[in-house]
Amino acid sequence: MGDHFEKGQQALLNEGEENEMEIFGYRTQSCRKTLCLAGSIFSFGILPLVFYWRPAWHVWANCIPCSLQEADVVLLRTTDEFQTYSWKKVVWICLSALNSAFQLIPDHPLITDEEYIINRAIRKPDLKVRCIKVQKIRYVWNNLEGQFQKIGSLEDWLSSAKIHVKFGSGLTTEEQEIRRLICGPNTIDVEITPIWKLLIKEVLNPFYIFQLFSVCLWFSEDYKEYAFAIIIMSIISIALTVYDLREQSVKLHHLVESHNSITVSVCEKKAGVQELESRFLVPGDLLILTGNKVQMPCDAILIDGSCVVDEGMLTGESIPVTKTPLPKMDSSVPWKTQSEADYKRHVLFCGTEVIQARGACSGTVKAVVLQTGFNTAKGDLVRSILYPKPMNFKLYRDAIMFLLCLVGTATIGMIYTLCVYVLSGEPPEEVVKKALDVITIAVPPALPAALTTGIIYAQRRLKKRGIFCISPQRINVCGQLNLVCFDKTGTLTRDGLDLWGVVPCDRSGFQEVHNFASGKALPWGPLYAAMASCHSLILLDGTIHGDPLDLKMFEATTWEMVVSGHDFHITGAPACAMVVKPCKPASQVPVAGIAILHQFPFSSALQRMTVIAQEMGGDWLAFMKGAPERVASFCQPETVPTSFVSELQIYTTQGFRVIGLAYKKLEMDHHTTALMRDQVESDLIFLGLLILENRLKEETKPALEELISARIRTVMITGDNLQTAITVARKSGMVSESQKVILIEANETTESSSASISWQLVEEKKHIAYRNQDNYINIREEVSDNSREGSYHFALSGKSFQVISQHFGSLLPKILINGTIFARMSPGQKSSLVEEFQKLDYFVGMCGDGANDCGALKMAHVGISLSEQEASVASPFTSKTPNIECVPHLIKEGRAALVTSFCMFKYMALYSMIQYVGVLLLYWERNSLSNYQFLFQDLAITTLIGVTNIFVLVLVIQLSVCLFILFADIPELYRRLDLLCTPVLWRVYIVIMLGSNIIVSLVVEEAIIENRALWMIIKRCFGYQSKSQYRIWQRALANDPSWPPINQTSYSDMSACGRGVSYSNPVFESNEEQL
Repeated sequence: MGDHFEKGQQALLNEGEENEMEIFGYRTQSCRKTLCLAGSIFSFGILPLVFYWRPAWHVWANCIPCSLQEADVVLLRTTDEFQTYSWKKVVWICLSALNSAFQLIPDHPLITDEEYIINRAIRKPDLKVRCIKVQKIRYVWNNLEGQFQKIGSLEDWLSSAKIHVKFGSGLTTEEQEIRRLICGPNTIDVEITPIWKLLIKEVLNPFYIFQLFSVCLWFSEDYKEYAFAIIIMSIISIALTVYDLREQSVKLHHLVESHNSITVSVCEKKAGVQELESRFLVPGDLLILTGNKVQMPCDAILIDGSCVVDEGMLTGESIPVTKTPLPKMDSSVPWKTQSEADYKRHVLFCGTEVIQARGACSGTVKAVVLQTGFNTAKGDLVRSILYPKPMNFKLYRDAIMFLLCLVGTATIGMIYTLCVYVLSGEPPEEVVKKALDVITIAVPPALPAALTTGIIYAQRRLKKRGIFCISPQRINVCGQLNLVCFDKTGTLTRDGLDLWGVVPCDRSGFQEVHNFASGKALPWGPLYAAMASCHSLILLDGTIHGDPLDLKMFEATTWEMVVSGHDFHITGAPACAMVVKPCKPASQVPVAGIAILHQFPFSSALQRMTVIAQEMGGDWLAFMKGAPERVASFCQPETVPTSFVSELQIYTTQGFRVIGLAYKKLEMDHHTTALMRDQVESDLIFLGLLILENRLKEETKPALEELISARIRTVMITGDNLQTAITVARKSGMVSESQKVILIEANETTESSSASISWQLVEEKKHIAYRNQDNYINIREEVSDNSREGSYHFALSGKSFQVISQHFGSLLPKILINGTIFARMSPGQKSSLVEEFQKLDYFVGMCGDGANDCGALKMAHVGISLSEQEASVASPFTSKTPNIECVPHLIKEGRAALVTSFCMFKYMALYSMIQYVGVLLLYWERNSLSNYQFLFQDLAITTLIGVTNIFVLVLVIQLSVCLFILFADIPELYRRLDLLCTPVLWRVYIVIMLGSNIIVSLVVEEAIIENRALWMIIKRCFGYQSKSQYRIWQRALANDPSWPPINQTSYSDMSACGRGVSYSNPVFESNEEQL
């Protein structure tokens, strides 16, 4: 039902995005609504309860299908494997309220201009807008295109020229009011859910409804003791769940509440600059940024001036990022794609802090509001927490299937009971009670509580180890993990970098390494000047802030940083230019200081940064810092030593971080800002290499060895360069010394050739020419036949991963089966990779320090954050110990909880079946167990074991009590328990049978059920093979003599190549440090 729709009745919402949904149009029908109301009354509220559990049934029962244009209700269905349904009412926004203030009429210029979605959404002549709100995002009906579209952000097609012209002087008051009414308030409003709402939602769970039914039945049978026990257990369980949900709600509310109460300066077209509450901002507003430490209440495009921003809230790294204004270009190309540099360099994201705002010629910093509310970067992060992806765990699916089997068994028992008691002439009410009682026996109400026992105790033990969990159900999933992905920097290696040394060079080649640990000062020269000035550090409240790499480099010079004042001024330079100078006048430093006049900030795509500086009273200079091969490509060839490749490889193969430095003198005849970047970055002189060390954490290698010995795959996903990643993988034991590393490089389609993919074996000793890699990697030219034997690992970059996903989709699963090292990965690519592993049926864990790992942490089955930054709120687990030692502990506790869940499931199911069969046998004789006998079985034997972790002790006590009752011969006790005193010999026989049963059970358990080797033999005999996708691919590749291909290059067939999907989340792709 609901799958057959005509054209116009069905569409896709957020097509191609992570939260893609199908949307169906429905119209409410009065007669259907009346029938449903009558059904609700006559069913005593059962029908509304069913509609609550099944939202689609509610829509199908109350409405009829219609076109989306006519619909007053829409049914939404996710396009993922879960196919989750929800429904929303279509509401109308009336613009008539603005008539009195602005005389809005259908022919008003603001209404008739249909260039923008907002205007297309307004229905003429009644000036109304149809909209729906889905997961906090508002969608309006586009009358021109006939579809629901997201509102609350500027259109993607806008060019930079259009943004400057249309929004550069602000919106008029009329435009603001119209946009405010249609787009809604600029708030990320997460209300603290009232306790009564949480309580009702929890109580309406099918499990608690079944318990209510069971308790009512037991009270009617005067089985009060166990009914009270179940009520107490349920109240405790509900109270704990509501408490946890309330705590999470409060925590999330406090995280975002400050966003909604910020005062900002907005420039209106006619009224000028006005102070405004941030909740009144609309897309297209012109923000005026003044002062320092300003919280961004929205996403905005910087169009004038520059800003230094702390994006720690989104990336987990409190590293200042320089934002530059969007250049005004005549091209009609969309502003996001107009240049090779990352467009996010011009975007100030919501939730980030503007540390410093510097105006250009106009003296003010201006930014155009790009997105508001939940459309923003911070809003997207909060929505991902509010609406997480459902978890598909086989244990819970199997548990539901088994419960359905128990329900089926109970139905058979009900029919049997009805037949026996009706034929025996029992009263109807007694027959109904006995029949319904069979359900509560076959399906034990205490089963869900017993299944959570292992989880509760595992959570307590994890808390003692400093591992905190906000999603306890994920603990069981930890026991299933068979692949764990790790970030490198800050996770496998230590936080920050240590400056190890510098390798100067001149025209004769590289000189001797200068080691800073020796205490000797680096001689003055261009290299020294570059270290002092080529950075993006800022001075705020007397403290230097910036990238850890820049900080270490600057600290090594022992210089200080000041802001230029009256005593030092350069013609044409900004009034507050940054100046670096020696702490004390020193004879070996011939300059008094260096003024940093202009920066071309670092870009992940460009892999370099450049500054224009001037020595005090001296020359104008340009300094460049970046990836060595990129810096060398901008230098005069004769200044780059011939041993450049081999020298670089010496350090990269040891896992050092290597930075190249270069400079040139400038002839300045005009303002520094007038110089184009390509003018400055040409004909440079190569200065040398800066060597930084990023050491492994002490706990890394033992933890990885423990995981590998347990046959759990380990994978590295990092933003660092490929050679460093390979070296760290070898040092950490992720790749052993005897294993091969095969480098995969994929290139995009060009005008002359289609997309290509090449495979090369990485060789550690032989030095050969540079082969267009992210860093210089030795490649073995000749491969012997036996090199294909044994294990191997694939290493590739984020760029190659993207190309393979798009053009070599059929190769991607094969590569992932042995893919271990993924370098230069953007946050979006990390998320995509985790999802691709999940498609191969891996249970994936992700461990990161919160720096650019948030998307992957959320996407994984188990996300473990080593950081307590706000960005890690979405991670199910957070470790207070900042190393990967927590991962094996978590998996062990997960396996313990999982085994406990399995055992409790078997125990509870067996207990219910024994009781079920026993009761049905007694029913044949028109008899039953007494209430005290039921109570002893249900409470003393079963429930106590279900709610305690001292299993053996409780079992011994239970056995002792049972033997005591069996042989006590206390008439009063037997009378109360309705027991019949039998001959002692019979009781001895019972004990012997029980003992024999225990011995047989133990032998069968140890010798057969738990005998892994035996089951492996049986599987081989019957030809059983795992149906997991990764197992199927492993078997296929093991039998493929041509795999892996080495020293080969393949090209895609553009007409037949498989195209994958590129997953990205713009929230987590800001300022990734990839030098």
